[in-house]
Amino acid sequence: MVRHYISTQDFPKEELLRLIELIGLLKRADKEGACPKLLAGASLGMIFEEPSTRTRVSFEVAMTKLGGHAIYMRPGEIHMGVRESISDTAKVVSRMVDVIEARTLKHQTVVDLARFSTVPVFNGLTDFNHPTQVLCDVFTMLEHAPAGKKLEEFNVTFVGDATNVCNSLMMICTHLGMSFTHAAPKAYQISDSTKAIGRANCEKSGGRLTVTDDVNAAVADADFIYTDLWWWVGQESEIPDRTKAFMPKFQVNAALLAKAPKYAKVMHCLPASRGVEATDEVLDSAQSIIFDQAENRLHTEKALLVYFVYPRLKQAPQALVQHHEGLVEAFLNA
Repeated sequence: MVRHYISTQDFPKEELLRLIELIGLLKRADKEGACPKLLAGASLGMIFEEPSTRTRVSFEVAMTKLGGHAIYMRPGEIHMGVRESISDTAKVVSRMVDVIEARTLKHQTVVDLARFSTVPVFNGLTDFNHPTQVLCDVFTMLEHAPAGKKLEEFNVTFVGDATNVCNSLMMICTHLGMSFTHAAPKAYQISDSTKAIGRANCEKSGGRLTVTDDVNAAVADADFIYTDLWWWVGQESEIPDRTKAFMPKFQVNAALLAKAPKYAKVMHCLPASRGVEATDEVLDSAQSIIFDQAENRLHTEKALLVYFVYPRLKQAPQALVQHHEGLVEAFLNA
């Protein structure tokens, strides 16, 4: 059975923690210039329906460092969903590569790719969630954990719109037993259906979920204050209304940060609209860990690739490799 990485909800807490541990192992190896070439000869197909910096670069570089190769496919270069069905694209591409990463505008697209693919499919972001980002985020939190605090004791506050990142962060935090607070105007808070997922997680994990429009209370005991863009693709016409609703109360600025503990760290998945959801003063402050987050995407993608792909690779005995080399050489020399 092929396993995919579409949502953190698909994995038990213990397995997510194991993945986070693997991120650390591969990061340390990389820092020592000793990244293992565990995916030598393997190929990654990267399907992008919208532009990307961190996701594209991190997956492509991760595959290279692991000894493999990545292929970037963007709209106009492949026929998926236009001249060819998603199922046909999945069936064809998965016969040629060992793993597929897809950033799609609609969540159902990546679900359908996984349904028809014969190799693992990674969700590189959809309109609903961003599971590679939030796995990276929890790893980054652990690197910057407040002294003496365990993961289950972390207080994470997301300030801003109920984006795909907000949804994903809420799900992984509550799944791992952490406390998650979403602070936003009522019209832009996470949906009831998404809250239901978080509350069910909390019942099992002992975590806590709070949704509020009281941003000052939301950051009062926050270990990590996270923000993101206030609008998504297709919501450009709503920018004036959204800006009016969020500004200035829900902007992560020095005044808001002063209401949080002095050790609180600021997070942002990037790209940031500087001066909008967060100010330069905060994003470039000593409390900001946004560039640690960005770097950790690389180490996260390495861990995902190794975890899902390495066990599936055929490791042929050297004698068999030499046998086939001999057959081909004999053919060419005949």
